[in-house]
Amino acid sequence: MNPRDVYGPLAAVNRRAGRGKDGAHGLVSVLMPAYNEAARIRHNVLAVDALFRSMRRPYEIIVVDDGSGDWTYEEARKAARGHRNIQVKRLDVNQGKGWALKEAFRLSRGGWVVFLDSDLDIAPEQVRLFFDLQEREGADVVIGSKRHPDSRLRYPFKRRIVSAGYFFLVKLLFRMPLRDTQTGLKLFRRSVLLEAFPRVLVKRYAFDLELLVLAHHYGSRIVEAPVIVEYHGKFGHIGFRSVFNIWWDTMAVFYRLRIRRYYDRIGK
Repeated sequence: MNPRDVYGPLAAVNRRAGRGKDGAHGLVSVLMPAYNEAARIRHNVLAVDALFRSMRRPYEIIVVDDGSGDWTYEEARKAARGHRNIQVKRLDVNQGKGWALKEAFRLSRGGWVVFLDSDLDIAPEQVRLFFDLQEREGADVVIGSKRHPDSRLRYPFKRRIVSAGYFFLVKLLFRMPLRDTQTGLKLFRRSVLLEAFPRVLVKRYAFDLELLVLAHHYGSRIVEAPVIVEYHGKFGHIGFRSVFNIWWDTMAVFYRLRIRRYYDRIGK
């Protein structure tokens, strides 16, 4: 099923909810997709809530449980008790991170939207730098980059090798001025997502890539920020099937962009 058939024109969704293309003025929406994070989701959501409260910015947190097989949804609901600015939604079937982020965005209202992986391998405090960079550079998108010279990484060597190989593949195919597309902390102007999300087809492996390819293709200013990555033991193993799926989805994005010109025709 085409995601656009399910989600419809996001601009229309926002108009019906009383939100323009730039969302609620001054509000930051923090989108946290979660999958099998029962052991720490409650603590992590409350930590993110405390961080944004200390930043003195109006904010909302939207957690989408992507069909977890454990108690992620129930634990996230516990974190939301007594917090009117925390929403929790559960998808009945695991659909992939991209699908979960789309669903969270549908529920959001903020003029600025933060993507934050719920495992907090990237400490959420780093988002302060993202806002500073956005204001200083006039950026539409700020993304965490593991290949930024100021980044500090502590994660498996095998993962580093795969990441480096993927970087060179993306650079060869898309010629974007970016060194990393996959890091889980990102900041978007709402209007960028309203334009790109209805055209994003990848739900899993190359979702981040397709989204950034579209943002760059449509003229958004994207700035990279350094990150500190602390490996918590979940993403060290990458099998052949995962590598193949990443390659397949990436080539599909290239095909739609360069050969079919799909992204220039869709929605017109």
